[in-house]
Amino acid sequence: MTSTPSSNPPSLRPDLAPEPQFRDAPRDGQPTLGMVSLGCPKALVDSERILTRLRAEGYGISPDYAGADAVIVNTCGFLDSAKAESLEAIGEALKENGKVIVTGCLGAEPEYIREHHPRIHAVTGPHQYEQVLDAVHSAVPPSPNPYVDLLPAAGVKLTPRHFSYLKISEGCNHKCKFCIIPDMRGKLASRPVHAVLREAEKLVGVGVRELLVISQDTSAYGLDRKYSTHPWKGEEVRSHILDLSRELGRLAPADELWVRLHYVYPYPYVRDLIPLMADPDNALLPYLDIPFQHAHPDVLRRMARPAAAAKTLDEIRAWRATCPDITLRSTFIVGFPGETEAEFQHLLDWMDEAQLD
Repeated sequence: MTSTPSSNPPSLRPDLAPEPQFRDAPRDGQPTLGMVSLGCPKALVDSERILTRLRAEGYGISPDYAGADAVIVNTCGFLDSAKAESLEAIGEALKENGKVIVTGCLGAEPEYIREHHPRIHAVTGPHQYEQVLDAVHSAVPPSPNPYVDLLPAAGVKLTPRHFSYLKISEGCNHKCKFCIIPDMRGKLASRPVHAVLREAEKLVGVGVRELLVISQDTSAYGLDRKYSTHPWKGEEVRSHILDLSRELGRLAPADELWVRLHYVYPYPYVRDLIPLMADPDNALLPYLDIPFQHAHPDVLRRMARPAAAAKTLDEIRAWRATCPDITLRSTFIVGFPGETEAEFQHLLDWMDEAQLD
C-alpha cells in the first residue's frame, strides 16, 4: 500500500518503490496492518521504523485495504495541498477499511483531522512511535509467534534495496517565516553519532549502495548535543556533520558506496566537508543539496533565513576551487510577500553567476 499501482511492467518503472518485503500469506491468527506513507523522505523513514517495530511484534503487512485489520496513514501537513492529499488518503482508508490510525505531521492538528473525519480510531503526531504502537495495540491486539516472526537486520524497507534514507536528526531550531516544520516536529533533536554509524553499517552490510543522509537541517547536526563524542571503532567521534560524513565515507570503498548529503545549510564549516568530497578514497559524493531559497539580503531577512548574511557566491567559488567536480542542487521561493521586481532580478543575476547544476 506504500506504492502506487501501475499498469507498466516493473522493469519499466525504476522509480517505483517495491512493496514491503513481507508478502507471505498470513499465518493463522496473524493480525495484519496496511500503511499509506505520504510526504517527504523523513516521513518515509518514520513509516519504515513503525513497520519494523510492528513486524517485530508479529504483525503482518498487507499490500491492500481488504487484507488489513487496520490501516495506518502517515500524513504530511507542510502545504495546504499536502493537507488535502492527507485528508483524501484518510477518507479513502476509512471507506475501504474502516479502522484507521493517523500519524505524521498533520497529526499535530488532531482537531482539524477529526473535524473532517470523526470516525478515525486514533491520531498521533510526527515521530511518536510509541503512541502509534499503543493505538495499533488497542485497535488490533498483537499475537506474536517467536518461532516464525523473523525480522531481517535492516528492518522493513520501503525503498529499493540499493539505497536507503539515513535520518540523523529530527526537528529544527530555525524560525523561517515560510516553514511550519518546527511547530510540527519540534526543535532539533540529533541522534548520537555512534547510533547513526551503526545503522549505516548494517545497511551497507545488507547490500545498500547509496546512503541518503537526511534531516531538516543537516548542517546543524549535533548542535543540540553540544557535539558530544562517542566511541566508534577505537576512536572518539563527535556528533558533528564533519565527523559523521568522514566516518560514513569510510564504511566501504568509494567504488562500492555513495554517501549523499541533503538539506545542507551553507554554514561556514560546510567548506570543511569539501576536501572529503574531493578525496577519491572517501565515499562521500561531491554533491550538496542546499536550500538557498533566495539571494537578495532583504528577502532573506524577511524570510528569517539563518544564512542570510553568508556570502554564498564566495563560498561556491571556494567549494569549486577545492572540488571542481562538485554538483550543487538548490531550491528557491519566488513571490515571497514583499519581494520587488528588483529583488527578483537580483536572484536571477545571482543564479546566472552561481551556475547551479
